[in-house]
Amino acid sequence: MFGGSCGGGEQLVSAAREAREERAAARQREAAAVLVQATVRGFITRKKFLRKVRGDFDSVLGSFSSCSTGTDVELPLPLQAFTVASPLIRHYNSKQDEFRLHNYCRYLVASLRSTNFQRRCVACALSKDNTLAWIRHMKQVLELSCLSLEHLSGEVSSESRMLSVLLHLLLDLTATLTWPPTPSPLVPPLNKLTQNFLQHLVTSSLYSTLKQVLLRGLCRSKPVLRPASLGAVLTLALRPLPDSLAISQLCSQVTNTTMKPGTSGLNSNGPSKESGDVELLSQFILQFLSVPAVIRHLSSMVPESIQLLEKKRIFEHCIAYLHNEQQLRIVFHTLEASYALCLLANLVHLAHHYVSAHNEASKSNSLSGEASSHFEEVMNKFISIVRRLLEKSGEYVSCKQGQHGAKFSGCSGGATSSQWHPVLGWFAQQLDHFLQESLEFVRPQLHLLWSQPLLNSLFAALPPLLPPHEVMGGGDRSNSNVSTPSRTGSRPWSLRRILDKRLSLNASSRSAKNGAANKLSCPGVQRVAVTCSLYQLAMHTLTQLRMDVLTGLCYKSGVVVQLWWLLQSLGNNCGLKTFLEHLAVASKPTSPEFHMLILFCDATAHLVTVLDDLEMYEQQKPFTISDFTAIVCFLNALCYKLIDQRLVDCRHVWSCPLFSAALSLLTLLFRRNSRRPFVPSENTWLIPELKLSTFKDNLMNGNIVEQVILQTLPHVIPHAERVLLFRANVSAQKATLALASPHPFTLITVYRSRLVEDGYRQLNTLSPNALKGVIRVRFVNEQGLDEAGIDQDGVFKEFLEETLKRVLDPSLNLFRMSSENQLYPSPSSVLTDNHLELFEFTGKMLGKALYEGIVVDCPFAGFFLSQVIGEQQSALYSSIDQLPSLDPELYKNLTYIKHYEGNVEDLGLTFSYDEERMGELVSHELRPAGKILPVTNDNRIVYIHLMAHFKMHTQIRNQTRAFVKGFRSIINPEWLAMFSIPELQRIISGDNVAIDLKDLRKHTQYYGGFHDNHRVVCWLWDILEKDLSAKELSLFLKFVTSCSKPPLLGFANLEPPFSIRCVEVGDDEDTGDTVGSVVRGFLAVGRRDPVNRLPTASTCFNLLKLPNYQKKATLRTKLKYAITSNTGFELS
Repeated sequence: MFGGSCGGGEQLVSAAREAREERAAARQREAAAVLVQATVRGFITRKKFLRKVRGDFDSVLGSFSSCSTGTDVELPLPLQAFTVASPLIRHYNSKQDEFRLHNYCRYLVASLRSTNFQRRCVACALSKDNTLAWIRHMKQVLELSCLSLEHLSGEVSSESRMLSVLLHLLLDLTATLTWPPTPSPLVPPLNKLTQNFLQHLVTSSLYSTLKQVLLRGLCRSKPVLRPASLGAVLTLALRPLPDSLAISQLCSQVTNTTMKPGTSGLNSNGPSKESGDVELLSQFILQFLSVPAVIRHLSSMVPESIQLLEKKRIFEHCIAYLHNEQQLRIVFHTLEASYALCLLANLVHLAHHYVSAHNEASKSNSLSGEASSHFEEVMNKFISIVRRLLEKSGEYVSCKQGQHGAKFSGCSGGATSSQWHPVLGWFAQQLDHFLQESLEFVRPQLHLLWSQPLLNSLFAALPPLLPPHEVMGGGDRSNSNVSTPSRTGSRPWSLRRILDKRLSLNASSRSAKNGAANKLSCPGVQRVAVTCSLYQLAMHTLTQLRMDVLTGLCYKSGVVVQLWWLLQSLGNNCGLKTFLEHLAVASKPTSPEFHMLILFCDATAHLVTVLDDLEMYEQQKPFTISDFTAIVCFLNALCYKLIDQRLVDCRHVWSCPLFSAALSLLTLLFRRNSRRPFVPSENTWLIPELKLSTFKDNLMNGNIVEQVILQTLPHVIPHAERVLLFRANVSAQKATLALASPHPFTLITVYRSRLVEDGYRQLNTLSPNALKGVIRVRFVNEQGLDEAGIDQDGVFKEFLEETLKRVLDPSLNLFRMSSENQLYPSPSSVLTDNHLELFEFTGKMLGKALYEGIVVDCPFAGFFLSQVIGEQQSALYSSIDQLPSLDPELYKNLTYIKHYEGNVEDLGLTFSYDEERMGELVSHELRPAGKILPVTNDNRIVYIHLMAHFKMHTQIRNQTRAFVKGFRSIINPEWLAMFSIPELQRIISGDNVAIDLKDLRKHTQYYGGFHDNHRVVCWLWDILEKDLSAKELSLFLKFVTSCSKPPLLGFANLEPPFSIRCVEVGDDEDTGDTVGSVVRGFLAVGRRDPVNRLPTASTCFNLLKLPNYQKKATLRTKLKYAITSNTGFELS
């Protein structure tokens, strides 16, 4: 009974639970249905509402489509337009309503320019019921217009038209200037209304919007922004800036309240109005002037905008703002290097216009003294700002260059791969697409920094350029004395008077006798030094424009010459003592005074590199020969004292920019003087206070100062001493090799019929150390028999001379003769088998001759020897300098092109060179696509240097490389660094001096009974001294030694020594000296005159074989015949 009752209760409970759950589910379904219905009803209602809103809008304003102008349709009433547009703007959907927004903007522009005031949209603001709502509505419209502007590029015509409409709307709503005449009572409130709109725009996003418009429209290879739109952007950017002329003063006063750029500065609880004005200027700088090349585009597309900028004094205000260090730092870190560079370029462009306007005013004499002082103050601040921007950019780039795999403090962003920047070079920062396409317009702006107007303005403190007759005191430059001029008295009094005036000198300190010495501390010199520092920073930071900077300084103005005149005015030897004292205190040459020296050296080196002989030696422009001599004296002393007084780190001298620049220019002038002297004496290059004995002792002891002097300034040591040092180095190495070598000598067997082949086969495989050792030669004659004579080194000398004579013979096609009879590698040597191996072998043989002190008669072309020394590796090496030693006619033609006054394109030249090779015309391109690249007035200098480089380097590159490889395997290149090209040629072929017969006689040895007082010997010396010309003496020396020039440092260094032996029989019967022959020669026994015999020579031993002639006349006749016809000239 209880079990059944229990089961029924459970069923009852379960049924009740299910009923509750069903009721709950029903309620949920009902609630869901209500929610869905409400949502659907709301969606439908909103759709209907928005459809009605859009329908109402279209019915009233739909006629303002993209094809209408706003003047060909009837304007609706402002309240009606406001009523239909207000809900659309509140519920704006960019995808569906953008074209309606554009239509509405067209209506607003048309209404604001309506002559019927009642039809203008601003009429709504006059109703108290609608004022606040309409103002809020218009602010929303302005915000939406800015957002729409940021997405319009103007590439297509429809976008360009809409861009123009939106910009005009912003213009019309922020000022009443474009409105038709308005009732006078309404003008003040409407002005306040537009000012309210302008402040709202500035507070929200006006400047960032304008920047996007400019970036999208201008930062491309071909700008798409129309001139009218660009002018509208500028007007909008300038409109918020106050008209007060005192903003420049405010910029310097508001320093403690300076805010980070980007804050509004316009709210009532924020900074003062003055601070807000400064903040507006900072926004203009950050958002407008940082746009790449915006000033350049304004100048070309909207020329009248430049007058607007000048009227608003934008350049002066920006300079005043950026002159504050904190503000400049904030601006730079906000923009970073690339866009900071764009800001710099725009500032430079503004400065160019500012200077041009000042110059025009100066010409019309409309400037007051106060205006001139203000101009100078602004330009001084400009110099300071440019320097700091360049410094910060350089630091940023250096930091990013080291940011590979690691993050450095002070550099924002993580490590990225290096990117190429067309101005700054390689560093780890990616360029956005705006910069990539617009930097081609930024470069010309930066070029304005070294344009003529800016250079004249920034270097205004330099002495002015004078006509040549005034500079030379009425003399002719071409006949100027080459002696070293007085450092302070070489300029005329008129120039000194100008210097005194321009450099604010103290008249009481001048001396009427020797001129005044300016001080580095005087204001004019300091101004010049700071300006020089600017251009040094420009070359250091704008690495890809370095050559452009130097070109502007050298060729577009007289800055380099003026700098030289200023240096000369600093006192004795250009104020050398003052510079050294200053450096001793400063420890590093980083102050502007040293930048002035560095800039002068860099610019002058750049100038000298491209000066041809006509300009330097005949026309003497821009420097005279006396100027160059004085520059040499100054730089020579400067470089020497920097090392001698340890004012530079002797272990890293090239890390000192002052020493590096000065030595580069000095070396360039030394090489130029070596090719064609311009200094009055070789002693000009020497240092009087350098004591050779002390120098050599310190050098032997390993003193670092003497080692650095020898490496960097070898010319300050007399040539003879350097030759002795060279020989000492060779001797020291020989001693070392003799101790380490297991074999005393190397013996080779050579057939005379195949001298070069046998020598190449046996010697080319030897190691360099083996070649430097003793080599014995055994000759095999035509009959296959060994020739006698392997004692001493004479036979090897003969082998070496004959080998070099044959391989250098142009008929072998390894070498050619220039028009001056100088040897250089043949470009067509490739036709010879194993030509590169033969060049390497020839280099080894010539190196062996120098190593052994054997003089060989091998006159090499100067341009070829320069590559042997390694001069072409210098950045200042100029191919054109050496071209006359190869092809004087080509040099003449290239010089003609350089000075051609007409249009070079008329000559029909291209960057290619055609030559005939084995009956075929072969064309070589001097640069990629050179065949179709014409030579113009702008690129002719490049063409000239490329042509010279091709002729002397490119077409013989492989041959030269092989020769140098062999040569340097024997001769240490550091040993040759002590010598110039002519000096190296003298080491190879002997001295270019007259034959000193007294020296020759003093060092002559006699055999076969001859002695110094022997009758025949006395006749010989008398004939040589009185009866032979200089040419015949050279032939005599060549007859005996195989070289027509005396050995370097005199005949004491001739190896083997010059010898004369008495012979009684012919060379075929000559067995050498015997007791009998010596006695007969000494006592003159057997007096039969050997009139049928000629003097002969063994050049391998430098031996003259002289018969015992009985008459002086016979000796004279036979000797002249022998030396002029080479009769009896033997080498075996």
